[in-house]
Amino acid sequence: NMTSVNDVVRGTPGLFLSEASGPGRQTYKARGFDIDNIMYDGLPSSYTGWNVGVQPNLAMFDRVEIIRGATGLVTGSGNPSAAINMVRKRPTATPQVTLTGAAGSWDDYRGQIDASGPLNENGTLRGRVVGTYQDANSFRDKEESNHGLFYAIGEADLSEDTTATLSFSRQEDQTNFFWGGLPIGTDGHHLDLPRSTYPGTDWENKKQEINTLYGEVKHRFDNGWGLNLAATKSWQDAVFSGTYLSRYSGSLATTAYQSKPEEDQTAFDGFASGPFEAFGRTHELVVGASRREVNLQTREYSPYALSWPIGAPKPDFVHSGDSHEVTSQDGVYLTTRLSLADPLTLILGGRLDWYDYDNRTGEGDYKVTRNVTRYAGLIYRLNDNYSVYASYTDIFTPQTSKDISGKVLDPIVGENYELGIKGEYFDGALNASLAVFQIDQKNRASVADNQAGCPEMTCYESSGLVRSQGLDLELQGALSPNWQVGAGYTYTRARYKKDSDPANNNQRFTPDQPENLFKLSTVYRLQGPLEKLRVGGNLYWQSRMYNDVALTDGSYRIEQGSYAVTDL
Repeated sequence: NMTSVNDVVRGTPGLFLSEASGPGRQTYKARGFDIDNIMYDGLPSSYTGWNVGVQPNLAMFDRVEIIRGATGLVTGSGNPSAAINMVRKRPTATPQVTLTGAAGSWDDYRGQIDASGPLNENGTLRGRVVGTYQDANSFRDKEESNHGLFYAIGEADLSEDTTATLSFSRQEDQTNFFWGGLPIGTDGHHLDLPRSTYPGTDWENKKQEINTLYGEVKHRFDNGWGLNLAATKSWQDAVFSGTYLSRYSGSLATTAYQSKPEEDQTAFDGFASGPFEAFGRTHELVVGASRREVNLQTREYSPYALSWPIGAPKPDFVHSGDSHEVTSQDGVYLTTRLSLADPLTLILGGRLDWYDYDNRTGEGDYKVTRNVTRYAGLIYRLNDNYSVYASYTDIFTPQTSKDISGKVLDPIVGENYELGIKGEYFDGALNASLAVFQIDQKNRASVADNQAGCPEMTCYESSGLVRSQGLDLELQGALSPNWQVGAGYTYTRARYKKDSDPANNNQRFTPDQPENLFKLSTVYRLQGPLEKLRVGGNLYWQSRMYNDVALTDGSYRIEQGSYAVTDL
């Protein structure tokens, strides 16, 4: 019953859903860092949930794949957190139609149709269409949202060995509450407002539209090799017009803001993969090249009112300027899986990237030329059920944040180490894993304490060395043909090891993320006369998190204690 990627992140072991910027400006985190890549059929797409990022509607996807840790070999640049890969639904060889209806509290209604099958007599041409619409209110008074999706995909067998795919999707999302939340008292105490309190205004609106084209050609050679060519193009338009409550000079007021971002993303990827013989053994090789580009234009409006009266009519927003930035990245990569012995496999990979940030409305352009990403992994198979592994990769994350002088910060650099053991049971129906990891990062942007003279909205500084250490425990699969289970525990300890402010040393790097996460889900299909009925439940638990707030006459800590939530 997951309908958005928010649901996936909330339910997946090791991932944390943060709505600190508001319920409609969500960010995803793993291992102490933001997830800034969402992939679609293996093609990376830049994601910034607090800005333009749209929540992918799950109605058009067959499954979601997640890799925790650094994924530079497949994404190029990015944080060493995780990569989320959304795999589209494909046409089926046999006709099928699925109708879904759902109803929930606060007038939450959703309908969906999914139709698929062959389009000609011999089945060489297949198609699938998905449509869904959801209209919902909320536990907050006056809050409304709606979500619509249309998706169409076709497959054609051009020959026995070649298949072409073409798809189009259009998603529209709208809500009148996306920013901010309820305030606290000046001394940090809770105001005891009812949870139904709506802190927004009658004129607020966040509307996003995204159209996406995707094409793919796969060819299989007689020698076991294959060639895959894929491309995608998306056009996203949005309107952000809203407020959030703030406290100025001891009294509450609203901050009013409006902008209209337009973000186009393009990605290409081509690779060849297959086996080769060497030293009497069979190995695997993948070689490929990719390109991705993000073109972001934003229309800004004034006033950016910092003390707009609560409940006041919509400001007379006037177009006051534009920003335009283009980020492109070209890469070539190679990875090989070498069979050193029957129980021992060595995986080696390398990638070269050319990164270009072009600020077309100001200064701050910069490039990263021929950045080398390395990967090495060693897998030893203990027996038919267990394997142990060790891996290393270095990472780079270009960043556009600027310091107080207006200079773009140097790219984030770091190293990622991981050790683990994996097991499979019941012929692979049930899988378990344990991983311990360490990530070292330096030059990561953090908000500068002193914003005086900042030429931007916010200025940043390098945070020195940050170290994230932890472990992931996971169990996923079937305990029996009718009983599915998923469980995971994650511990992440991210600390400043070296910082320009000595007071930060050995302090938590991200105190507003829980260090401990536990998630359990299970579903059971009843037998006999009730065999068409399923029952299940989820358990979510997270440890405490907090923020320290400094004031001129002291400071206080805002803390969210540990809590658990159960779904049945």
